[in-house]
Amino acid sequence: MTSLSLAAPRPVLVDRVLPRGIVADVAAISTGVALTAVLAQVAVPLWPVPVTGQTLAVLLVGASLGAARGSIAMALYALVGGLGLPVFSDASAGWTIIAGPTGGYILGFILAAAIVGWAAEREWDRGWLKPAVTFIGGSLVVFAVGLPWLAMSLGQLGLPNDLQSVLIGGFYPFIIGGLIKAAIAAAVLPLAWKAVEKRRNA
Repeated sequence: MTSLSLAAPRPVLVDRVLPRGIVADVAAISTGVALTAVLAQVAVPLWPVPVTGQTLAVLLVGASLGAARGSIAMALYALVGGLGLPVFSDASAGWTIIAGPTGGYILGFILAAAIVGWAAEREWDRGWLKPAVTFIGGSLVVFAVGLPWLAMSLGQLGLPNDLQSVLIGGFYPFIIGGLIKAAIAAAVLPLAWKAVEKRRNA
């Protein structure tokens, strides 16, 4: 009988490191939350949306853990931050962050991790081209959720929320950073796979 686990039938990186089972799943998910919290503190303060390392964490967590565990990790990250643990950018916390201009991006992490994880389960985290496409796509998913939320939030604050204003505040400043983070993730994952496989074959 196999152990109870959230792991997908197709193994992802964490399945090569940890034995399958619910205890390993909890450890992997907790590590994903912690990594996102740490990289959230790597930030360039801009308003209304700061540039942070969170998206890099989302890409790495989704690809390493797979769709189910990756999205659960991001949902847990949003939950503990909303409940008051200072895991968001600039060690902030609370439901006001979720409800504010950056809340859509945080919720977008959940969907992005699920999609990146789904792709990783189909070996789109190997080589260099597939990971690059996967991680750029994952980054765009975050914007797809975050930008409409930003527009709504700016409107509630009585600030301009037309398309151009929203793109200036929540998309244009992050294009280069997003590409760099996607490139870092696309470089790290194949190297991690090589290291794990080398260790298994030793």
